[in-house]
Amino acid sequence: MSIEAEALLQEAKESIEAAQNYRSELQHRVQGLDLARQQIKGSATQTRAVLVQHFQELQGTVSRLLEERLAALLLEVDAIEQDSVRPLDDCQKLIEQGVSTADELLREGEAALRCGVGEQDDKLGSFTKKALQIQLDSLPEVPSLAEVSCLSAQLDDSLLPAVKGRICTHGSVASHPPVQIDELVERPGGILVRWCKVDDDFAAQDYRLQYRRSASSHFEDAYVGQDSEYLVLHLDPHTEYLFRVCARGDGRWEWSPWSIPQTACTTLAPHEWSPGSEEYSLSSRRDIALKNDSQLCGAGVLYSQAPTYCCRQTLTFKIISAGQPDKRDSVGVCVDRRNGQDSLQRDQAVCITTSGAVFVNGKEMTNQLPAISTGSAVTFDMEVVNVFPVNINNNEGASVKLRVTIGSGSREVVFDWLLEQDKDHF
Repeated sequence: MSIEAEALLQEAKESIEAAQNYRSELQHRVQGLDLARQQIKGSATQTRAVLVQHFQELQGTVSRLLEERLAALLLEVDAIEQDSVRPLDDCQKLIEQGVSTADELLREGEAALRCGVGEQDDKLGSFTKKALQIQLDSLPEVPSLAEVSCLSAQLDDSLLPAVKGRICTHGSVASHPPVQIDELVERPGGILVRWCKVDDDFAAQDYRLQYRRSASSHFEDAYVGQDSEYLVLHLDPHTEYLFRVCARGDGRWEWSPWSIPQTACTTLAPHEWSPGSEEYSLSSRRDIALKNDSQLCGAGVLYSQAPTYCCRQTLTFKIISAGQPDKRDSVGVCVDRRNGQDSLQRDQAVCITTSGAVFVNGKEMTNQLPAISTGSAVTFDMEVVNVFPVNINNNEGASVKLRVTIGSGSREVVFDWLLEQDKDHF
């Protein structure tokens, strides 16, 4: 085969490979379009269902409230009517009783006039005496129309325009939420969720983060505040969770539409204190430890259940309550577990004491941090700076240099920690 033929063959192969890659990229983009179309149609269907349900519930609630208000007003009309008519009924009974008495007196008077001459004097005397006892000049008081109730309905004509105005502007349909989840980072027993604004014109006052298991349908609030990240703890490892976030605009009370839900899971076991120590009492999740009276139980080091801390993560100790301080009390990170020790102020360990002193491999540093007290938070951050291989000539094993940052309050100290073994879990 000539050189020209080989060149043409090579060019043809390259063109075929380029065409295959081009087709693969186009197919990948078609899949992206399908996912985008599914999101649009799925969110549109869900939005329709939410709107229909909301307005049906609103219509039912408004109708029920109007019916209840109408019933209350009608009861008020009935009560006023009964209270107003009752005195009139009493007055009418009194008048009817007087009319009956007058009719009876008239009949007796007419009968006395028709009597004979012998009986007439006695009849007329008895009639006259009875008439004087009845007090024919005493009449009951009948109220005038101005003195009795005249019911009317007082209705606010401005209610309907106001309600109409609120209804016409109630609800909205948003095509893009103003905030989206930016990053999901697994942490021991949790997920660090970071979010950001995608609408520059939206001024966020607060954020609201929710999560749920993928198999569940109910979201739970995880955080409400002004921060743009939050560590969701107490999650089961190797279990998928969905996260979503929304925001509340400055000066507004309603929340924005939710962001697109993002799925994440953690494969890292949570930090847990080691159980079985009589010197410490642990919470049910073993993430809170209370030191017992040292005079009764002695002072010992409480280790984690397993080496769950690894480099490039932030380890945070929070002090919930504090008793009488002891110079041996400290929190920190160590390479190995040594039973019988009464402090972390030893080799192969870095720690900070309650007074703020920092110890590296049992030696106190000149730099000091603020003292630890109730409400304090101490953070440890580590990253690998250099790894030294095994030196056969000097019979030395592998070692590693770590850059350690310890923070307490508003201050921090940074130093290099040289370990005699290559280790990234503590």
